[in-house]
Amino acid sequence: MAEGEQNAAGNGQDEQQFFVQKIYLKDLSFESPQAPDIFTRNDWTPEVNVQVGNNATRLADTAFETELTITVTATHEEKTIYLAEVQYAGVFTIKGFDDATRRQLLGAYCPTLMFPYIRETVSDLVMKGGFPQMVLQPINFDALYQQHMQEQAAQAEGAETRPQ
Repeated sequence: MAEGEQNAAGNGQDEQQFFVQKIYLKDLSFESPQAPDIFTRNDWTPEVNVQVGNNATRLADTAFETELTITVTATHEEKTIYLAEVQYAGVFTIKGFDDATRRQLLGAYCPTLMFPYIRETVSDLVMKGGFPQMVLQPINFDALYQQHMQEQAAQAEGAETRPQ
């Protein structure tokens, strides 16, 4: 009877688990090639470009690292005013999920968890560089992940478009 109860409750192999082991700052860079001259000008209005990247790697059977990188480049008249690059990473335990769900967790859910950390760091870094606060707008990592998956599927099909 105890064996039947164990089978009914599961033996732990099919149990889904998701844990955040650690979120940490992995890399940080700030450059201001036009300083101090840019601070003496009152007429500049920068164009700001934000690039987002993430990458996931398996560390062990159920341990994964997801890296989230945000690069903010501010330019004026085609000259770089500042460049801030911040990379956060997280180590996550992911167990009992199918491959598609695990990829979704690593590609969308984990970056969503790390985004507040990276947003605060970018904001502080830009302000400490002497520039107005840079507030990153929310990012829909689920939509970015779906877009990435669609692009991969299109490439796998030889970049053929499907009729609608």
